[in-house]
Amino acid sequence: MNVLVTNRLQLREFTEADVPSLHAIFSDVETMKYYPAPFDYEKTVKWVERNQKRYIEDGHGLWAVCLKEMGQLIGDCGLVKQVVDGKMEVEIGYHINKNYWSKGYGTEAAHACKEYAFSNLGLHKVISIIDPWNIPSCRVAEKIGLTVEKAAWVFQKWHVIYSSYNRDSKEK
Repeated sequence: MNVLVTNRLQLREFTEADVPSLHAIFSDVETMKYYPAPFDYEKTVKWVERNQKRYIEDGHGLWAVCLKEMGQLIGDCGLVKQVVDGKMEVEIGYHINKNYWSKGYGTEAAHACKEYAFSNLGLHKVISIIDPWNIPSCRVAEKIGLTVEKAAWVFQKWHVIYSSYNRDSKEK
């Protein structure tokens, strides 16, 4: 089931059949440089299962990012609840296969997720939690209109919290 469609991409819910393609991304040392470690196969399976649970419980999660033309899975992007400084936030998260870096796919997918969060879910705010050394991810956040809000201790280390507010939201 497609959740979002952009000019070049389809974002859809993950299935068990996606695990091998996703594992090729999550097991790559360079792609997972800003994570504690690359994922083994079982951790990738659990990651897909956790997102499938999020689809049911939250109505969103991280989705498979696929090339529209071929249907090939090239990463993930979506909306995930995270606790930052004791407050529940909704994060736009993303990973793109390194073979597709610098082609604008991460920006295109993240922008679609931001618009979905504001237009379809009526959220007041979205964030991205980014390792300050991950300059390409910082650029994606900035390109979709997120700005640095603060630094916060998240996932057992310091991260930069980027945020954006829905101008049309009635929440103050």
